[in-house]
Amino acid sequence: MSYRVRFTNEAREDLKRLYAFLLSKDRAAAEKALKGIYRAIEAMKFFPYTCRKALDDNPLWRELVISFGAYGYVALFEIEEPNIITVVAVRHQREDDFL
Repeated sequence: MSYRVRFTNEAREDLKRLYAFLLSKDRAAAEKALKGIYRAIEAMKFFPYTCRKALDDNPLWRELVISFGAYGYVALFEIEEPNIITVVAVRHQREDDFL
């Protein structure tokens, strides 16, 4: 089964912020990072339960670790039945936690 992925406004703003930060340093890296994030999220829609749990008491809140360079990114998402994934936030791995 494939899940439909949607983004909250906050997650969209996170992506814009992350892109702008890298763009100020290296345009090619910014483009590559954004493509990598979207590619990982696209793949996640087939196996969302393989991502690590974000909360011990709620198996529907998950984190997708996205490799990029030495650190990478983490996408926080909720699995909503029957077939929807909502990306709530996207952070660089060195940023503060979501929750």
